[in-house]
Amino acid sequence: MADDELPPTLRVHLEEYAEHLEIGRNRSVNTVRAYVADAESLLCHLIRRDESATLADLDLRVLRSWLADQARHGSARTSMARRTSSARAFTAWLTRSARMTSDPALRLATPAVRRSLPSVLKQSQASEALTQAQTGAAELDPLALRDRLIVEMLYATGIRVGELCGLDLDDIDTGRRVVRVIGKGDKERSAPYGVPAAHALEAWSLHGRPALLNDRSGRALLLGRRGARIDPRQARTAVHEVVSAVPGAPDIGPHGLRHSAATHLLEGGADLRVVQELLGHASLATTQIYTHVSVERLRAVHDQAHPRA
Repeated sequence: MADDELPPTLRVHLEEYAEHLEIGRNRSVNTVRAYVADAESLLCHLIRRDESATLADLDLRVLRSWLADQARHGSARTSMARRTSSARAFTAWLTRSARMTSDPALRLATPAVRRSLPSVLKQSQASEALTQAQTGAAELDPLALRDRLIVEMLYATGIRVGELCGLDLDDIDTGRRVVRVIGKGDKERSAPYGVPAAHALEAWSLHGRPALLNDRSGRALLLGRRGARIDPRQARTAVHEVVSAVPGAPDIGPHGLRHSAATHLLEGGADLRVVQELLGHASLATTQIYTHVSVERLRAVHDQAHPRA
């Protein structure tokens, strides 16, 4: 069932919910799209059960039935957990805005998610990948210089690929070697970068960006082939190409570099809360997964090397 097949009385709630997320909560376009799609799916499920149903019929049984239907169609645990959270957000808004008298999702359980350890580079592999990026940029090709900066900056700062692509020239403090990042929820934080990333930034600023600059560029730090702000897909391609040239390295993208940076910081003795601040995690529990990565590596080395392992 598509959105235009919903009764007008239900369709209007989707439109107003989208407006609430976009204007009232200042959510990103992708977040609004995902949340509204889940709400639409839930309402369509409600109507499939009973064509004359209204919001008053949206109860706990309907929510559980909707999630069970998602599971039958092969949704992963992580997707189920996200949809549960999305349904809670939708019914909470319906209740707060007096569209429903009570929130049926208050007793809705979240499916347990098995948290897998992220793939990360070894420190030697990260070093080799960065050397590979530097070699590719040796001839001062603008795109090679840009790709070198992408890899250097992602690994140096641990920022998200969307945050990197959103950087403007004014967000870089070259004197203190710090980037100003606008993260999730429009929260601002600062992330330092080291000398190698500073060299990559200087080379890009002198020989790369000016060659691609045009009236579409604005103040964007990173530019695409046609001069507009770079798209995250281009950054992912750059990372994949650099890392794939390293023998034995896992197939990772920008988020893998973020994982690697966090892991290597902790292995180097960084405090967990400092890493939390650098990564822009709202919860320390999110950052703690990187301690598990380090422990697993320690266990693997111990099992291989200790005579009584």
